[in-house]
Amino acid sequence: MTVLDERRPTTAAPPADPATLKAATAKKRKKRRALFKRDRTLLIMVLPALLLTALFAYVPIVGNAIAFQDYSPYVGAFENPWVGFANFERVLADEAFWSAVRNTLTITAFQLVFFFPVPIMLAILLQGLLSPRVRSLFQSIVYLPHFLSWVIVISIFQQILGGAGLLNQFLRDNGIEAVNLMTQPDTFLVLVTSQALWKDAGWGIIVFLAALSAIDPSQYEAAAMDGAGRLKRMWHITLPALRPIIILLLILRLGDSLTVGFEQLLLQRDAVGAGAAEVLDTFVYYSGIQNGDWSYAAAAGLIKGVISVILVLGANKLAHLFGEAGVYQKS
Repeated sequence: MTVLDERRPTTAAPPADPATLKAATAKKRKKRRALFKRDRTLLIMVLPALLLTALFAYVPIVGNAIAFQDYSPYVGAFENPWVGFANFERVLADEAFWSAVRNTLTITAFQLVFFFPVPIMLAILLQGLLSPRVRSLFQSIVYLPHFLSWVIVISIFQQILGGAGLLNQFLRDNGIEAVNLMTQPDTFLVLVTSQALWKDAGWGIIVFLAALSAIDPSQYEAAAMDGAGRLKRMWHITLPALRPIIILLLILRLGDSLTVGFEQLLLQRDAVGAGAAEVLDTFVYYSGIQNGDWSYAAAAGLIKGVISVILVLGANKLAHLFGEAGVYQKS
């Protein structure tokens, strides 16, 4: 049996004219110069932010090299012996590390369910307020706690829920046994979520309010004329408009899921114990800064960073599968 290979002849593209290439290159350079001239003021304004980002976010990445060394700050950077992945093996074999991982993931999951939807609901509530004065007052009230430091926030909760706080004073005055909620490991998860809600839920509505302001009011008017009630208008108009923003912030939240509030938990760790309040950030802090085991702490921090990147990439890919833009998309 004879097999005939019938292939179409391929014609090679004619070589580009050097003069044409030179003209195209000159045109691109001229266009770039024009764009730079047009935006030079904005570029100059953003330059300090870029320098600070490079200095404090990218330059320190070089320091992760100590995770592969037996590092000591008292000798030169290049004099520390290299130990390969020995520090990572120590971290992965440490039960305290896995306890910190469990606490971190538990707090993240709990806040994802009970904290993440609250700014969305607050934004929809604010949109429904017809009086601009009431809306402005409500925004000011819910924004204010964001500008308080965690030290002040925890002090306020201590004055209310602590052993000598207002709640326990009320219980004692009524013959009920007092309970110090600030030192209870069993309720610590609810406590830290409540603190985060009070402090940052109001600030989180800003992005959602911006998305809601972009909705054409005629859509609500047309839906109302068709007999759609408030709930149906929210379900079919408001939430679909917020969906891209919700997915974007959810992806970013997943990428930041292993960071659940270092200062907040550090300030309360001694009160409830490491078993309830030890998360990856405090674990790295106590291992590196307090105990002086710099290489071990760097290895734990590097593991956390790699997992966070994987979570962002995976969540972004999942968003693409559902037809959303996500954090980024290929052009």
